[in-house]
Amino acid sequence: MNTGKTAVSGWLSRPAGRHVWWVLAVVLAAGVVRVGLKVPDGGMDNAIVVRAAKAWLAGRSPYADRHFLYLPGAVLAAVPQALLPASVARFLVPAGVTAGLVAGWACALRIHGVAWRSRFAAYGLLALALGFAPFGHLVQLGNWTVASAALLPCALLLVCRERWVAAGLVVGAAVAVKPLLAPVVLLFVFARRRRALGAAVGVPAGVSVAAALVLPDPAGFFTRTLPFLLRGDDSFVRLYEASPSAVLGRLGVPQAGATLVAGCAAAAGVWCAWRRWG
Repeated sequence: MNTGKTAVSGWLSRPAGRHVWWVLAVVLAAGVVRVGLKVPDGGMDNAIVVRAAKAWLAGRSPYADRHFLYLPGAVLAAVPQALLPASVARFLVPAGVTAGLVAGWACALRIHGVAWRSRFAAYGLLALALGFAPFGHLVQLGNWTVASAALLPCALLLVCRERWVAAGLVVGAAVAVKPLLAPVVLLFVFARRRRALGAAVGVPAGVSVAAALVLPDPAGFFTRTLPFLLRGDDSFVRLYEASPSAVLGRLGVPQAGATLVAGCAAAAGVWCAWRRWG
């Protein structure tokens, strides 16, 4: 049995043939073209951010749309796409998302010491592109989650190489675009890496403050978006996407009790993470 595993491992670690890379390139390019032809508006999530950027360019508050659930820095990050012609953006956006996912895959490989040119790298990415639904969904929606998908393995690779401050900067950049990786700052807390923690917190804070200074409604994230995220009382947010306190509230639990339960659940999650770190 061990001999068989060794043989398979050895076969996967060998460099992939040129024809495999050509097939992979064709598959990835076909996915980009398909999305560009099928989804001319750039997808749901992407369109929300672009509309916010266009609203800012027109002098309006991006937070007038209660469904814009991003930090102020995301508004400025979306400006280049808002200025692009739709005929260009509809292909350039899925191409950029695909490139981000490929970069994340490459970093994940290096975390485990797998060569970029190996058969495992090529066939693994091919399997993701053809058979992993979230991969296709991110490309189709132009979802900004791709920033987290690309930068999380990059940050972990930097941590593995003891470059903690650089990892903090990478996590901070991802949070500034979309705060999906905010819980990752616990890694720096547990590791007692104060400079890395400062970088992870300082980058999104600095970007948000700088962006807020040029927005017509700088407090919109706190007065409109944050309450919406906590309540989730909108048909736009499905029940499984709402916060725990919002879900419990819909089930008839008093708001104070729902908030307490949600807080206890969050504290339990942090405790479990601490135990796992230990």
